[in-house]
Amino acid sequence: MSRRQKENLWRIIIATVLFVGIVLLPIDGIVKTLLFLVPYFIVGYDVLWGAVRNILHGHIFDENFLMALATVGAFCIGEYPEAVFVMLFFQIGELFQSIAVGKSRKSISSLMDIAPEVANVLKDGKFCEVFPEEIAVGDIILVKPGERIPVDGIITKGYSDIDTSAMTGESIPRVAGVGDNVISGCVNMSAPIEVEATKEYSESTVMKVLELVEHSALNKGKYESFITRFARVYTPVVVVLALLVAFIPPIFVGNLTTWALRALSFLVVSCPCALVISVPLSFFGGIGAASRRGVLVKGSSYLEMLCQCKTVVTDKTGTLTTGKLMVTDFDNKEAVKIAGSIERFSSHPVAKAVANATNAVFDMQNVREIPGKGMCGVCDGKDVLVGNKAFLEENGVKVTGKGTVFVAIDGKYAGGITVSDHVKENARSAVESLHKCGIEKVIMLTGDSKEGAEAIFLEAGLDEMYHSLLPAQKVEKLETIMQKSSGKTVYLGDGINDAPVLKRADCGIAMGAMGSDAAIEASDIVFMNDDIALLPESIKIAKKTVAIVKQNIVFSIAVKVLVLILTALGYADMWQAVFADVGVMVIAVLNTLRTLKM
Repeated sequence: MSRRQKENLWRIIIATVLFVGIVLLPIDGIVKTLLFLVPYFIVGYDVLWGAVRNILHGHIFDENFLMALATVGAFCIGEYPEAVFVMLFFQIGELFQSIAVGKSRKSISSLMDIAPEVANVLKDGKFCEVFPEEIAVGDIILVKPGERIPVDGIITKGYSDIDTSAMTGESIPRVAGVGDNVISGCVNMSAPIEVEATKEYSESTVMKVLELVEHSALNKGKYESFITRFARVYTPVVVVLALLVAFIPPIFVGNLTTWALRALSFLVVSCPCALVISVPLSFFGGIGAASRRGVLVKGSSYLEMLCQCKTVVTDKTGTLTTGKLMVTDFDNKEAVKIAGSIERFSSHPVAKAVANATNAVFDMQNVREIPGKGMCGVCDGKDVLVGNKAFLEENGVKVTGKGTVFVAIDGKYAGGITVSDHVKENARSAVESLHKCGIEKVIMLTGDSKEGAEAIFLEAGLDEMYHSLLPAQKVEKLETIMQKSSGKTVYLGDGINDAPVLKRADCGIAMGAMGSDAAIEASDIVFMNDDIALLPESIKIAKKTVAIVKQNIVFSIAVKVLVLILTALGYADMWQAVFADVGVMVIAVLNTLRTLKM
């Protein structure tokens, strides 16, 4: 409990003790009135001052104004116990709300601890403590066991386990050594490492994440916007209705005091606290639940988009697949050895995959690379060609097999090698989970060839696929899919080369995007690791959050309307009115706290 919460609790306790004592005192008249003012001002001075301050600033109709008007009015007509009681229960409700907000905030406030306070930077041959903001690109930083990595960089010395849970949600530490990239906010666990900074602190991953968390509340969804608009219209309307209840009936039936008390009770009940508090709190809890799993949501509107999603469109490489090329098939083992020996001279990803497929290394002479085609050289006096089909056919070699890379020795076809990416282990189960979440279609868009795309399509169990697409064609195809979808469309990609498609979708999600500025800028939601299973999990969180919001809206409005009618008709007095107001708020907030259990 915070210091402010403790102070409010003591105010409530002191005011309650005084209130009970004054009620039991055998005195009446002006003395008892003055005594009731003591607990009233102890517990309600901040509400009264808030109402006055808001009126002076032109913001009249809020909950402080309603509570001040109702309780001051009760004093004016001699209902002193009711006035103090109303203010006491209102403050109890406010304290309860404050504690609930604090618990909800803790679900993502742990992210604020990922930024280290100091860093050890190498200067003049020794390591000195500096603020992370002072680190420049190229500086060497010593990160001891238990310390957080201050900026993004590359390990230049040492070997250690890195805890990435705060950034990715992954519980298993990653092993990292010289040459490996590390990102800020992660914890070095087992041994000292030296890291060369590749980004300044202001541009590092940890700062991008903190900015996302801090600004997520600014992007309101339709439910939060509805509550804001509702409160602006609702509060003035109930004040007018209360005035009508106070002054119109007495013209016909008399008894102004009775109707004035009903009007004040009407004002107490009308406070839209439950809605104003519970709806933003629900979304805050949902965003917090997602952040604990390494999912950063830029605002409540995107949780609503996920809830309404009926179509998921996904990229292939790095999203459905691992993004790592490897040899998956060949028709001649000797051809693989020869190809691996010559391909080690190339930096092309396909060449690297072939080179990694064999440990055998033949002596190669006169090696040349023909960009976009392949490699040629001499092995044991024999001319060797390794490349695509067109390259071999240009050199008079008839290709008779299947593959990605083909080998020819002394002008004769020697074999084909298939190099491909492979589907992630959980891709198919993730697609099945999406269908269980209510997703009607999972569609793949890729620039890959038909053969490469079809294998992934079948293995992942997708509904549709479109292959051989250029970036602009991806956008066009996405627009066509969006027009046909019965709900919102989510695009899931790696966030680096898919920025236009991420922007065009109803909700763009960048996955595996640690350290990628392009991903964070272009997407609405960021998965901090490359686990596709986070998508169905995020949809479940979104649906539960929105369901809780709807429950609170319907329950709060229904109870308010019922009690307002009963109060206006005289079936509920001020004591019951305050119980109804605070009770509805407490129930709504308790319902909201369910988001913390997701």
